[in-house]
Amino acid sequence: MRIVAALGGNALLRRGEKPDAAIQIEHVQAAAEALAPLAIDNELLICHGNGPQVGMLSLESESESDSALTRPYPLDVLVAQTQGMIGYWLARCLRNAGVAKPVLGLVTQTVVDPADPAFADPDKFIGPVYTHERAKQLADADGWTVAADGDQWRRVVPSPAPKRIVEQDSITRVLRDRAVVICGGGGGAPVIDDGTGQLQGVEAVVDKDLTAALLAIAVNADRLLILTDVSAVMENFGTPQAAPLGRLNLENLDGLHFPAGSMGPKIEACRRFVEATGRPAAIGSLAHAAAVLKGSAGTTISARTAG
Repeated sequence: MRIVAALGGNALLRRGEKPDAAIQIEHVQAAAEALAPLAIDNELLICHGNGPQVGMLSLESESESDSALTRPYPLDVLVAQTQGMIGYWLARCLRNAGVAKPVLGLVTQTVVDPADPAFADPDKFIGPVYTHERAKQLADADGWTVAADGDQWRRVVPSPAPKRIVEQDSITRVLRDRAVVICGGGGGAPVIDDGTGQLQGVEAVVDKDLTAALLAIAVNADRLLILTDVSAVMENFGTPQAAPLGRLNLENLDGLHFPAGSMGPKIEACRRFVEATGRPAAIGSLAHAAAVLKGSAGTTISARTAG
C-alpha cells in the first residue's frame, strides 16, 4: 500500500513546551516508532507541520535584525530551514526505530498563486501562544497580525493554497524505488512562478495538510492519513456533548462545520483526496497511526455511498 502521512507540528512540540532540541527529538522518536510499522510494510511518504518551529525561528530572526541582520529572514527561508531540521530528526529516528530501507528528506518548494486572496487575509497560526496583551505588544512592535487561538493569542500569516510541487517528479520516482520520503515539510517553501520558469520565495506558510493531499493525489496514494494530537474528529467539539466520529463520508461532511484554524484544513485535505481518488482518508492520533490506517481508531472519511 502507498501511504501519505501528514504529521501535525503540535504533535512534535506541544503547547507550553520549551522548543529545546532534546524535547522535540523525544517527540520525533515517539512519532518514528509509531510510523515505523507503516514504513516497513508499505510505501510511505511523510509530510510534517512546522508551526511552532518556524514561529520560534521567526522570533530569533526578528531579534537578530537589530544587530547581526539587516532584516529578518523571510518565511520561505525559515520553512526551508525547518524542513531540514525536522526531516533530519525524522530520518535518523526512523532508522533507529528499525526502518532499514532508505529514508530521504527532501527540501520541497510549493508553487502558490500570487493573487491568492490569503495574502490579504492572514489566518495561519505560527509560533508560541501569548496573552492578548503580549500579542498586541508584539503586533505593534513587529508589524505582526495576531488572532485568538482558543483562550490564547498567536501570530497569523498568509496561507495560500498549494498549486503544485516543484520537485514532484523526483518525489514520485524515489517513492517508486521504495524509499521512505520526507517532503512537503511545513507545506513546502512557498514560491511563485513568474511565468518563465523563474521562482521567487514569498512571505507565507502553506498548510501542510493541503500539501499532503496534493502530494497524495499526485503519487496515486492508497491512503491519506492526517496524524495529530487528537484521537478523532469530534462532533460538538468543545462542548459537554462532544463525541468522536468514527466514520464519515463526503455527504456527511457537507452538513458539518469545523474550526478554520485547526480541524478545518484537515477535513478539507481529506475531502480533496477522497473526491480526487475515491480512496479513504483518515484523521487520528499519531500515537495510534497503525490503528488509524486500519480504521479501528480515529475518523475514516470515505467517498459518497452508492445510490
